[in-house]
Amino acid sequence: MRNISSIARLGTPVAVLGVLCAMMLSVSGCSEPAGRAPADAAAHAASPPGAAAPTPTAEAAAIAARPAFNYPAPKPVGGKVRGVIELGASGFNSFVVRTDARRNWELQKAEFDNSLLMENLASNEEIRRGLRAYIANMLDYGVGGKDIHFVVSSGALKMAATHRIAKELTQMGYVVNRMTPEKEAALGLSVAMPPPFANRAFVVDIGSGGTEISWLADGKTQSVSTFGSKYYEYGAADEVVASDVKAKAQQVPAQLRQTCFIIGGVPYEMAKLVRQGQERYTVLNAPEAYQFDKAKTKAGLVIYRSLAEATGCKQFVFDWDANFTIGYLLSLPQ
Repeated sequence: MRNISSIARLGTPVAVLGVLCAMMLSVSGCSEPAGRAPADAAAHAASPPGAAAPTPTAEAAAIAARPAFNYPAPKPVGGKVRGVIELGASGFNSFVVRTDARRNWELQKAEFDNSLLMENLASNEEIRRGLRAYIANMLDYGVGGKDIHFVVSSGALKMAATHRIAKELTQMGYVVNRMTPEKEAALGLSVAMPPPFANRAFVVDIGSGGTEISWLADGKTQSVSTFGSKYYEYGAADEVVASDVKAKAQQVPAQLRQTCFIIGGVPYEMAKLVRQGQERYTVLNAPEAYQFDKAKTKAGLVIYRSLAEATGCKQFVFDWDANFTIGYLLSLPQ
């Protein structure tokens, strides 16, 4: 399961990334922007197509009606710079993050690969050459070789091309960390849930391949998984998806439904329509305020609407910096 205009994007050559994305899109064949990505979720600068922008009058009214969410996220003191590259269901996403001993973190750079190319255009050597170039960009930024990590999302694991790329990484000496929906939910919760809200909020990560809903119960992560925003590729009907999302969302305890911290590609599309300045957190409008034309964003809106109806939550807060892969970095020894 694409942000920050204030953060510089990594300069990976377009030709190199095209080779990598050609492999990652081998199953999809659908032209769409990176999700939670994945990406998932946090690129300030990227503006993928697909959202039908509201009229200026409607947009002004929506912004006026939305309360700001002014939580000062703690910044790391000292610490070290680490990098993580996600092989997601919609392409490659990468993050450079500074973390400290208390697991405070700050996003330094992010890149979301939105290339949409044909499948199986790369030989193994081309894949290897592309990965080396990707890694070199992080090394140039000052990330140590041992502090570059690779994570494969649970959605990407469904794609045959992913396993070719993972094999090449392994042969290059890198550990490839394969995710399950449960792991993604726990990691997303650890990075998207501000500690003061642990007893009154839950987290949702709407990815291309799946949606994770998570919360804390007695200090332990609880989670459920449902359809992702590309469910239409599998022939699932909107009504079936809505019913499943509602059934899963109703498992969130009533006392935790005041606020939902939400990340992912489609929430990004919603947040960018109403973001004020460079705010870290953007409160989304109610589902009925959005209209989209593209398949992925329309499907994501079905999920968002179902979440709102099932939980009664009135405050969905998008975090422009959070991504479950950053949670993976925080899980490592600091």
